[in-house]
Amino acid sequence: MDHGLKAAELFLSGYNCAQAVAVAFTDVTGLTEQQAAKMASAFGGGMGRMREVCGAVSGMLFVLSSLYGYDTPGDDESKKVLYGQVQELAAAFREANGTIICRELLDHPSTDPNPSPRTAEFYAVRPCARFVLTAGELMDRFLEEHPR
Repeated sequence: MDHGLKAAELFLSGYNCAQAVAVAFTDVTGLTEQQAAKMASAFGGGMGRMREVCGAVSGMLFVLSSLYGYDTPGDDESKKVLYGQVQELAAAFREANGTIICRELLDHPSTDPNPSPRTAEFYAVRPCARFVLTAGELMDRFLEEHPR
């Protein structure tokens, strides 16, 4: 499956950027679409429209954690490996887009918590579908290169 295209379709259907990436990978993570959408929901708009780390990046890292994360306190070796993977994926996204920061990607500093209406005009000026596509493609490549 091309998870990048699936993520873009999900974004265009109304999911936020983080949800779109997380839900696109439910066939791999084993989560239901509802579980993934709910758990990733706060990360849209650069974390609740604070315009910090791009939600597509957060969604990608949500998938990474679901598949490669650790769950034992004090497991510094697993933590080191995971954090290295986080940095690898973030660097790849940054290379593709110039930054991982939402407000820089959108050149849109507004942090108004009210969601923008999903109109044709919204999608015409909002490049987020491209960012979720990229995040999905990067995660697919990562999965190919790091089989579990």
